[in-house]
Amino acid sequence: ILRQDTKKGIFMASESKTQIMNAPVDKIYKVLSDYESYPDFMDGVTKVEVLTRDGNKVNARYSLNMIKKFTYTINLVEVENKSVEWTFDDGDIFSTNNGKWDLTDLGDGTTEVTYSIEVDIKIKMLGAGMITKQLTKIQLPAMMKSVEKRAIEI
Repeated sequence: ILRQDTKKGIFMASESKTQIMNAPVDKIYKVLSDYESYPDFMDGVTKVEVLTRDGNKVNARYSLNMIKKFTYTINLVEVENKSVEWTFDDGDIFSTNNGKWDLTDLGDGTTEVTYSIEVDIKIKMLGAGMITKQLTKIQLPAMMKSVEKRAIEI
């Protein structure tokens, strides 16, 4: 879902996708919670830096290059082999970037994975609508494949 508030120049998008991955839940979780390795297998992610970690709470800064270079910081909460959920902290173009990876162990070496995201772009700029579309519609299927491939490889 992509919508624009023309009065504020804000582009808001949300998307959710579920698929069965041919990898056990612990490997999927390991891939998802190894934030600093994202540039190795996720298109558009140039750097992820874990700023703080306190138990299952993580604050991380992401640098992306999708149509435009941008950086944002999110707060993540991990539930081992179950979920990784995040809320927006700070960034140069987002006013919202919240989402969640939900994992369900299907008991046969496969995992049901649901990825949900909601993003709002706060600044009026050329390409804002394309960035939200890239993050929610175009990138999502590729990202799911990349996570599954990485989990199979480790």
